Amino acid sequence: MARTTTATAASTRLEQLAARPRAMAVLGALAIAFSAILVRLAEVSPSTAAVFRCAYAVPILFLLARVENRRHGPRPAKDRRLAAIAGVFFAVDLVCWHHAIEDVGAGLATVLGNLQVAFVPLIAWAVLKERPGARVLVTLPLMLSGIVLISGALESGAYGDRPAQGVVFGIATGVSYAGFILVLRAGGSDLRRPAGPLFDATWVAALGALAIGAVVGDLDLVPSWPAHGWLVTLALTSQVVGWLLISASLPRLPAALTSILLTIQPVGSVLLGVIIFSESPSWLQLVGVAAILTGLVLTTRRRATVEES
Repeated sequence: MARTTTATAASTRLEQLAARPRAMAVLGALAIAFSAILVRLAEVSPSTAAVFRCAYAVPILFLLARVENRRHGPRPAKDRRLAAIAGVFFAVDLVCWHHAIEDVGAGLATVLGNLQVAFVPLIAWAVLKERPGARVLVTLPLMLSGIVLISGALESGAYGDRPAQGVVFGIATGVSYAGFILVLRAGGSDLRRPAGPLFDATWVAALGALAIGAVVGDLDLVPSWPAHGWLVTLALTSQVVGWLLISASLPRLPAALTSILLTIQPVGSVLLGVIIFSESPSWLQLVGVAAILTGLVLTTRRRATVEES
């Protein structure tokens, strides 16, 4: 009973905060910026981090989703199926991203993961026959050059244990993340209920990461302390708070603002990686980061112009 009351209060608070979507989006992006840092602090395998990040978030999201169902009725079966499919993409996204963090560091891996902004219009073009805008196509070479620079292919001594492999995992992260975003949006059109789609995607992602870990052989179902503490923090701050704030706020914001908010997570992760772990990307890798971030901002500003015209 107490848990349900707490979930009701949290859901009500989220609705109240919706009146300040800019603050919500910034806080959400900052929360997610810590994700890669917490993964590194946990010091567990990529699949293990993905499983527990999602598993620890499921009970809280379940209570919030149940409150939404009581207020607004059950969600359509089609929306639930789409959210579940999004969870499959999310499982692949998390496992690949955690591998990238191991290979090239928290900051650079997060920058690479945000390439989903470029991949979304390309996937929509291939699958939905929606031709991307000219600026999307123009900025692709800029972002591709950034990928090459981060990979260390043009220098010796690039930061990261395996920077080239990290880039491969980073690209896979961006592609699967793009699939996650596209499908989750399709199954979460009701702005009154951000927790429901996130709950379905999260429990499916937990099972998906569990299956991937079992196949790959890097799953540890009994992480030692303090790994559990870092994973609980990751689940609460990123998977619950961060994603709820972002999913509830961005649909309420002017499209032009998304281009600014987009850069908070990767920039924050790069800075946090430098401060906390003394990560030291080379100058060429930092140029690659700048190229990718510039391309991301230009891409989203193009979409903003189209949506606002």
